[in-house]
Amino acid sequence: MNVTHLECAACGTRHEARRLHNLCSQCGKPLLVRYNLKSAAASMTKETLKGRAPDLWRYREVLPVEQDENIVTLGEGFTPLVQAARLGAQVGLSRLYIKDEGQNPTQSFKARGMSAAVSMAKELGVKKLAVPSAGNAAGALAAYAARAGMEAHIFMPSDTPRANVIECEQTGAHVTLMEGLITDCGAEVGRRKGAEGWFDVSTLKEPYRIEGKKTMGYELAEQFDWDLPDVILYPTGGGTGLIGMWKAFEEMEQMGWIGAKRPRMVTVQAVGCAPIVRAFAEGKRFADEYPNAHTTASGLRVPKAIGDFLIIDALRASGGTAIAVTDEELIAATKEIGAAEGIFCAPEGAACLPALKKLMADGSVKQDDRVVLFNTGSGVKYIESFSS
Repeated sequence: MNVTHLECAACGTRHEARRLHNLCSQCGKPLLVRYNLKSAAASMTKETLKGRAPDLWRYREVLPVEQDENIVTLGEGFTPLVQAARLGAQVGLSRLYIKDEGQNPTQSFKARGMSAAVSMAKELGVKKLAVPSAGNAAGALAAYAARAGMEAHIFMPSDTPRANVIECEQTGAHVTLMEGLITDCGAEVGRRKGAEGWFDVSTLKEPYRIEGKKTMGYELAEQFDWDLPDVILYPTGGGTGLIGMWKAFEEMEQMGWIGAKRPRMVTVQAVGCAPIVRAFAEGKRFADEYPNAHTTASGLRVPKAIGDFLIIDALRASGGTAIAVTDEELIAATKEIGAAEGIFCAPEGAACLPALKKLMADGSVKQDDRVVLFNTGSGVKYIESFSS
């Protein structure tokens, strides 16, 4: 077992690894899992990876579960990295790629985080889990909790895409629809979890979802033969995927797998809900709650992210940026990507294309840069967004 401790991402306070934690006991910020990476690198090498199963648990030595029997899996991870030659030609890029997370179980990248979080909850004796969600995290928790034999209590805004609601109901979750936003759903979980005996697996309010999602960074490195791309565009609501990849790059460097070079990280948000974009532009490290948040890309409708400072730190450290696009742009981009490459993106993933065009127009991205767009989920989950 390579986990050494948990560490607060803000104040650095150490927390014991083998017990349940939500946020830092000292400052209320997210906790990150720390590993003995020298020990991990002794058995997990570039060579040994070649013989391992094509799922995220191939990176077992840098994942937190101690006992194999506690791993709750549906085959998540190792999603395709598709070279988008036709789309690239249309926008003037010679090396454009799409990392297609819609191919995960439950059809989004949220499967990664929930596999890790539910596995750890099982290992630590949890019986009931709760989460607020704008859609795909709910479906993932419902599926993995069912797989583990746990109760899932899910709170979603009433305008959550219908496919997500049905998915949760059909995989045995207790579903509550609420008026308002994901922040209102989160407040309801917070009010009730003590009395109800739920463990809260909200984004970054427990330390393990990020561990599942960081494997996107390990996979990118492996799929590019350990030479990271120049630019990564990532649709950002809670931002756990971006934070996780940044953590993965640091771990890989410490293990000697990659050098100090990092991709320029680009946060993509919707004009109707762009707290990170606004804070980045204003030179802030923490983002104020975004008023009257609205966008058809439900995964981007996160007016306040608890990991805001970690997202912004990664953007600044990498020389990246944050860009907002309109709903009209991201819906049009869904069809543009689909018609060129045959990938039916979630609106959140499609938002990366108009953001890329803006970066190319201002010279931030060059014709020969190697660029990865993250499609975080399948467009099938968002039929309402395309029916008007």
